[in-house]
Amino acid sequence: MLSIELDKETEAYLVEILGKEKTTGDELIKRLVKDRWLSLQPRQTIVERLGGHPEYLLEDAPPGLSERANRKRAIAP
Repeated sequence: MLSIELDKETEAYLVEILGKEKTTGDELIKRLVKDRWLSLQPRQTIVERLGGHPEYLLEDAPPGLSERANRKRAIAP
């Protein structure tokens, strides 16, 4: 599917990379394309990486819980 012509310098780099990584040209190209594609994707937020917001976390929370005094009262033993 892919056919490219490399200059001698680039071809020498490729041979060295393939030798050091002990991989095939096909696998190296696939990995490079995937790495490049991933670098172009928007970064996930921390919440997205952790699986999103808990669905029912504050469902039964009393009103005004966002105020510090109310939160302290809510978690006090």
